[in-house]
Amino acid sequence: MKIIKDNISLEELKAMARKQFFNIIKAAVDVEQGIISVGGEFHSDLEVQLLEKENSKRENTWGINLLLDRTGNDFIQFDSMINLKPLSGNTNRGVDDPIIRAKIAEIVNKIVKR
Repeated sequence: MKIIKDNISLEELKAMARKQFFNIIKAAVDVEQGIISVGGEFHSDLEVQLLEKENSKRENTWGINLLLDRTGNDFIQFDSMINLKPLSGNTNRGVDDPIIRAKIAEIVNKIVKR
């Protein structure tokens, strides 16, 4: 698992993904700090890494999958168990709030060099 604060190349992500899910890599994004944790088997492991090492807050972390063989809007898949946050109004595995989805996309597009 790796925390990315600056940038990472698509090729590096693909190399990491080949060890696990081939063309998909799981990630957790802290929308407050603008950082990403990648490469875990479970989104929850990635979230814990952000919580413990970067002092992230649960309400600011969201799980996504990066579909490395896709482009545009299809590159990010908003689907993770860590996104279930009923007290915050997010009652499913997706990300209901369009503002949060946009923040996640902005962070991913800034950090992942394609």
